[in-house]
Amino acid sequence: SLYIEEILLEGRTAFQDAVIFRNPRFGRVLTLDGGVQTTEKDEFCYHEMIAHVPMVAHGAARRVLIIGGGDGGVLREALKHPLEAAVMIELDETVVNICREHMPTLSAGAFDHPRADLRFMDGIKFVAETDERFDVIIVDSTDPIGPGEVLFTPEFYGDCARCLTEKGILVTQSGVTFMQDGEAAGTYQRMKSLFTDASLYITQVPTYAAGFMTFGWGCHSIEPRRTPVDEITRRVAQLDLKTRYYSPAIHTAGFALPGYVEILIRD
Repeated sequence: SLYIEEILLEGRTAFQDAVIFRNPRFGRVLTLDGGVQTTEKDEFCYHEMIAHVPMVAHGAARRVLIIGGGDGGVLREALKHPLEAAVMIELDETVVNICREHMPTLSAGAFDHPRADLRFMDGIKFVAETDERFDVIIVDSTDPIGPGEVLFTPEFYGDCARCLTEKGILVTQSGVTFMQDGEAAGTYQRMKSLFTDASLYITQVPTYAAGFMTFGWGCHSIEPRRTPVDEITRRVAQLDLKTRYYSPAIHTAGFALPGYVEILIRD
């Protein structure tokens, strides 16, 4: 639980209940439908890992698609790379607006960046119908309940795979595996059926209690995940990334899964 020091916003968007409150340790906290989405204090543990791992591993990403991510944290991190465009598809415009107002440090101006292409629409419909192609697709969704449920279907993953370039990478939010083992296992199985290289990798987000947060990884090539740490180090130095969680060593170590996660995807 998180102690609520002060409620800053409480209401309902067109799709979900939203609350932003202040906590003495974590600062401002966003919840949707009662679930913690992000906090000012620990958001970097999530946003840096979901963005930089695929983008640094790819090494030459020019077009990135973000599905979800209404708080702006993933967009902020993606724009630290020399992209031609970062396309962000967000269903709930209200989430973007309230985060702009009450949690502006998360986006840090990313929504107004000239390379940001923000579109308010259904991500399912977009990937099913678009003829655009992307080097990296990042799915920063809520859990598979409510509006986020459709972002965990085989059809959606298949459409994302079709939208990727030759060495394209799909990364998805896949839950806290110790508590949401079905979510992680399902993600891995969908990735395995669609991609040459499928895996999970981990991060640690304090407010996502009860263990490691996992991300699903799917790539049309085996090369990006096998990039040596020396090359990862060179790329990070060239980008001059300023990060607080992500590093070349953490990049590589993130794919070293705890035994209980290895057993889960093996079985």
